[in-house]
Amino acid sequence: MTNITRLFDFPYFQLEKYNLPDALVTKYDGEWIKTSTQEYLDKANALSRGLLRLGVNKNDKIAIISSTNRTEWHMTDIGALQTGAQTVPIYPTISSEDYEYILNHSESSYCFVSDQEVYDKLIAVQKNLPNLKEIFSYNTIEGCKSWTEVLELGADTSNQDVVEDRKNNVSTTDLATIIYTSGTTGRPKGVMLTHQNIVSDVLMSAPRVPLRPGDTRALSFLPICHIFERMLTYLYQYYGISIYFAESIEKISDNLKEVHPHVMSVVPRLLEKVYDKIYAKGADLTGIKKRLFFWALDLGMDYKPYGENGAWYEFKLKIARKLIFSKWQEGLGGELELLVCGSAALQTRLSKVFCAAGIPVMEGYGLTETSPVISVNDMRNKGFRVGSVGKVLDGVTVKIAEDGEILCQGSNVMIGYYKDEAQTNEVIKDGYFHTGDIGEFDADGFLKITDRKKEMFKTSGGKYIAPQMLENHFKQSRFIEQIMVIGDGEKMPAAFIQPSFEFLAEWSHRKGINLGATPEEIIKNDMVIKRIQKEVDAINERFGNWEKVKRFELTSDIWSIEGGHLTPTMKLKRKIIVEKYKELYAKIYN
Repeated sequence: MTNITRLFDFPYFQLEKYNLPDALVTKYDGEWIKTSTQEYLDKANALSRGLLRLGVNKNDKIAIISSTNRTEWHMTDIGALQTGAQTVPIYPTISSEDYEYILNHSESSYCFVSDQEVYDKLIAVQKNLPNLKEIFSYNTIEGCKSWTEVLELGADTSNQDVVEDRKNNVSTTDLATIIYTSGTTGRPKGVMLTHQNIVSDVLMSAPRVPLRPGDTRALSFLPICHIFERMLTYLYQYYGISIYFAESIEKISDNLKEVHPHVMSVVPRLLEKVYDKIYAKGADLTGIKKRLFFWALDLGMDYKPYGENGAWYEFKLKIARKLIFSKWQEGLGGELELLVCGSAALQTRLSKVFCAAGIPVMEGYGLTETSPVISVNDMRNKGFRVGSVGKVLDGVTVKIAEDGEILCQGSNVMIGYYKDEAQTNEVIKDGYFHTGDIGEFDADGFLKITDRKKEMFKTSGGKYIAPQMLENHFKQSRFIEQIMVIGDGEKMPAAFIQPSFEFLAEWSHRKGINLGATPEEIIKNDMVIKRIQKEVDAINERFGNWEKVKRFELTSDIWSIEGGHLTPTMKLKRKIIVEKYKELYAKIYN
């Protein structure tokens, strides 16, 4: 039996133990096309041979940019890793400028893209990419080489012995991948993860995930370039689980009904959307059906695991599941046994109501730098607690620093940031990775995240937002004096803006318009709001979709040291500003 020490060992392990007819399944032209474990490895090996013939050497970097999760991504990943090269997955939705930075910083020699949109963004900066030798596409794109050309180059098996030699010379401690995450300075940091980092995290997480090996379907939806989904796909391969790739967020409802998955990973934002949709349908009901719906919902909000609410509650819950919650299951494919939730804090009400509905949501915690899982809930053996991120994985050590920061040590912790020793030394001290999150353990060893040490935050969709970087861009507008980006745990970034009243006076005089006599009047003027919206829209174009400021509210008072908005060094007092403008905050998000 294959001893799993490197990432490409997972499909070989699957071949020996399960040999699935539908290891990877992608929808093409309206039809689900199944790839067996054997075919998966055959094409991965063909790709390895093709890459060798292209001159790919050990430690070369191969970038992959895909708009959707798909079979080809995994073949490329395994095929590249077998040669001793490293893969550099890139978010498709970031700007061309960020493509340029990551490809140059990583010195990627080849890049695989999924479609025309990604290709066009890449072509826009190709002239600034001296290391990039060639672009290959999964979809047919005019003027772009197809990835099948690499497979055809590898059709001749005469150099398979070289592939085997390369594989044998890949050590578990060798670098496997560089994953770029947004930094507070605006430049992404390249997280270096070894084979051992990710493999150990998969094997440590496996006992926490109650799945039936060899007889289970997973729907893969979250971006594969993110370590959370990527780690899970290796876990699925380890468990012999068929991986179906969702087409898009728009088609996920259809895909759920077509695939009938048993397991799926989610971010809180997706659960919020599902819940909102269910709630809206319930609100449209009338009479006894409506009363039953909201009775079941209220019951779900009081959910406690392991029968803690007593026999009477469990009896009512049984009725609610039969009459109401069974329809929720149907809407999610009818066979869902488990949702794995990560990337951002999950609202406790969602955790309760989905568990009450018989759809357990297992919330976990981790970072790209920890491959990613540090802790995760498990319904079995009383390993689940609402409002927590579960117990720390066996093999990972977590301690809470004096200031409350969560520190982590283990084989899953990255070896550092690529070409950035200074930043590496900032976060790895005395053998512990400093997460930047504040947390605590309860009496039973469940970890709770209570705050963020750093200014950076996550939306409920699990996307990192670096507010200072965004703010610096917005303050380049003459219309904007001060701005604070908000949205920690919310569905989207938004902002409080203090306009430049001085410049507005100048602008209105130039235009011959009357905006009002006082700041209070000016911020309510439609022309002012529209003009600042125009500025926001223009500056938003520089950012990825998830970073864009979707809404804003104007403030009439001047942000100052005296007013408590700013520190003596003119930095924003974020918590104080949120408190000052809590009514505006509620207006934005309610």
